Amino acid sequence: MDKLMQFVQGMADVAINWAQQNYLSLIMAAVIFIVGKWVANLLTKATIGILNRASFEDTLVNFLARIVKTILILFVVVAALTQLGVQTTSLVALIGAAGLAVGLALKDSLQNFASGVMLIMFRPFKAGDYIEAAGTAGTVESIAIFSTLLKTPDNKEVTIPNGNIYGGTITNYSAKPTRRVDMIFGIGYDDDIKKAKDIMLKILQDDERVLKDPEPLVAVKELADSSVNFVVRPWVNAADYWSVFYDTHENIKLAFDEQGISIPFPQMDVHLDKSE
Repeated sequence: MDKLMQFVQGMADVAINWAQQNYLSLIMAAVIFIVGKWVANLLTKATIGILNRASFEDTLVNFLARIVKTILILFVVVAALTQLGVQTTSLVALIGAAGLAVGLALKDSLQNFASGVMLIMFRPFKAGDYIEAAGTAGTVESIAIFSTLLKTPDNKEVTIPNGNIYGGTITNYSAKPTRRVDMIFGIGYDDDIKKAKDIMLKILQDDERVLKDPEPLVAVKELADSSVNFVVRPWVNAADYWSVFYDTHENIKLAFDEQGISIPFPQMDVHLDKSE
């Protein structure tokens, strides 16, 4: 115990002697740290203000602000240690090596983070949009730094890493205010083509959800094996897409039945050989 007390006393004496000999450097280091920390806080607030004015997401703003503040404080600490005469070259090299090791260990997470930043900056979609990405289609619930949350039409929540989204094709069905509904209807070869076309056009014209400009298109698409196929393409507001899609199918089927227009279905003729 006595030896420990002597060691502690000796270290205290060394510290006091060093402080007496280097009190000016100690004061300057303290000033550098205090002023540097104040400047770091000021620059961090300025960064937050700039990002908010640029309409960045709050999640990204807070994350980037923490990174900026950490880097600035690190510079302040290194500057203060340099003022005290500490050789910081090795320290900086150690920090760099540690950063590289952490970067390699978190490669996938950093990829997702970078992709999240790009998604938030360039905004190929936003919360509430219906998109298809990374093999999944659904409504965007939220866009976080590392992942995006989708809600599928059958009310499932799907979390997709941002790297998978940004690295692939993104289809945003909500990006434009209007959409074209593509449908195909077939009639029999014995049916009246003009009559069938007029029936489908009237159904579209009577539907208030179908836009007048561009005009809906009804045209013969192909002469198939067992039917004459029409392409039916009305334009609607994006919110009305599925309701018009389903209602048009039902209304055309009912109208064809009423007007005696047949809708062919695949058939197979089987011939039996009765020879002995």
